[in-house]
Amino acid sequence: MPSRPNELKRKTTRAILAHAFFRLESALVVALTIVLVALLPHPFPWWQWWYWLVIGLVGEALIIYTSITDEMTSRKVVADMLRQQFNPAEIRTPEYRQRVEKALQYRQRIETHVRSADSGVLRDHLLDTTAGIADWVSSVFGLAKRLDQYHEDPVLLRDRRDLPREIANLRIKLQREDDLPVRQQLEQAISSKQTQLGNLEMLANTMEKAEYQLETTLTALGTVYSQIQLVQAKDIDSGRAQRLRGDIADQVAALQSLQETLDEIYQGSAV
Repeated sequence: MPSRPNELKRKTTRAILAHAFFRLESALVVALTIVLVALLPHPFPWWQWWYWLVIGLVGEALIIYTSITDEMTSRKVVADMLRQQFNPAEIRTPEYRQRVEKALQYRQRIETHVRSADSGVLRDHLLDTTAGIADWVSSVFGLAKRLDQYHEDPVLLRDRRDLPREIANLRIKLQREDDLPVRQQLEQAISSKQTQLGNLEMLANTMEKAEYQLETTLTALGTVYSQIQLVQAKDIDSGRAQRLRGDIADQVAALQSLQETLDEIYQGSAV
């Protein structure tokens, strides 16, 4: 199974290629090639009409090459891609929307700092070290969206409020009921509602944990940003750079684990 950084790299490459094909320069090359083939197929006696196609293809290839190798273009394309993929506007709660915005800003600043380093071993190492930051932002977005859905879900909030009263009423009925089949049905109903209430309470506790995790993650992103600026060429083989990579990997794993737990509990509580 391909790793998440490799998946991001492929998505980035596709986004840059798409950007290259849809650039104004690309459209002009295609349009000019078509016009020249149609209106001026033989400007010289020795000229063949398909020469224009070759020149157009070379021009298109140069546009694609410059799009891939240009640092500013790459940064802009990646930033736009991540902002579309993890769009803060999808989150209704302002607090969580601002946290996603903050995570995206940290990622962009980290990316800008790494890309601005001189070409060579140091920049390659920093790119490799920070490859997990996009996964980090992805998990932050996932947690923020799940928290947003939870706080905006009237059914879950209603059930958490009403279930204790419903269970209490069923227990009163059970105490007063003498018919055995009816008592069994009441006991089954109480058990089902207790299970549902337990899931809701577990979900509420996990959501509270997610709240703290989001804040901790944003603080950690700020710490990574400051640490990246401290890493120098002499630190490549030192413990500092290795610890930074390990910290990023550990944080990504913790965020993904929490998000998976939220999904499982959320689905169970919605039954």
